[in-house]
Amino acid sequence: MSRIGKKPVSLPQGVTATVNGQTVTAKGPKGELKFVVNDEVLVKIEGSEIAVQPRDQTKTARSKWGMSRTQIVNILQGVKDGFEKKLEITGVGYRAALQGKNLQLALGFSHDVVYETPAGITITVPKPTEITVTGIDKQQVGQVAAEIREYRGPEPYKGKGVRYAGEKIVRKEGKKK
Repeated sequence: MSRIGKKPVSLPQGVTATVNGQTVTAKGPKGELKFVVNDEVLVKIEGSEIAVQPRDQTKTARSKWGMSRTQIVNILQGVKDGFEKKLEITGVGYRAALQGKNLQLALGFSHDVVYETPAGITITVPKPTEITVTGIDKQQVGQVAAEIREYRGPEPYKGKGVRYAGEKIVRKEGKKK
């Protein structure tokens, strides 16, 4: 039994949800998101709650039960509040700047890296060493943050590179004479 899947999802204030077949649609102040639930999981709206249940007791149905509930919670939270990931840049001469809607990164290469912002994502640069990625889709926000971090991930000797805010880098000892 899925402990997460058993709990019904309560609708937040200001968010409306509809279930049409296997598609769950949520509308809120930030926008609208859809999630198509797997056929092995049954979704019903009961009052101001969304109930998720497996259609049968097979292992695959039970494994998709909790994941479906979590995805529904994520779309409800996304249309109400949105999601945010913060990145920090460490290193001499490493900095970020917005160039229109694109993010321009100076990461020690012979050229600047230009990252095109996808639709539905907002990137802000409060300081030259901080990047904030916001949007309503949790998966897309995480993917964009991971792609930016991938250009120059934090290295273990000096800690230079792009890292998530609050991320601990395990440092290695350098060469000895």
